[in-house]
Amino acid sequence: MADYVLLYSGGQMPETDEDRATVMKAWDGWMHQLGPALKDGGNPFTPGAAKTITADGAVRDGAGSASGYSILTADSLDAATEMAKGCPVLQGGAQIEVYETFAVM
Repeated sequence: MADYVLLYSGGQMPETDEDRATVMKAWDGWMHQLGPALKDGGNPFTPGAAKTITADGAVRDGAGSASGYSILTADSLDAATEMAKGCPVLQGGAQIEVYETFAVM
């Protein structure tokens, strides 16, 4: 078993209270479906509240296109990818990159 970071990019937030309720219900259903495979449900990133640090230590405002994350535990990258296919963030037009992590400490 390994941990996998789902990195969300793009998409849009729901605009109405009704749309927000629908999206939250979808997230709740997906998270319950994952059960113990869901290590960290994650959160969206605050738009515009990011800094980028380069290798030489320079800092600039902004970052890439990442919009949020979740962390899963799965038997393989393929299994984590299958779980990610049900993520409601896809309904908002986002895409998901799935990264396997490994412990170094």
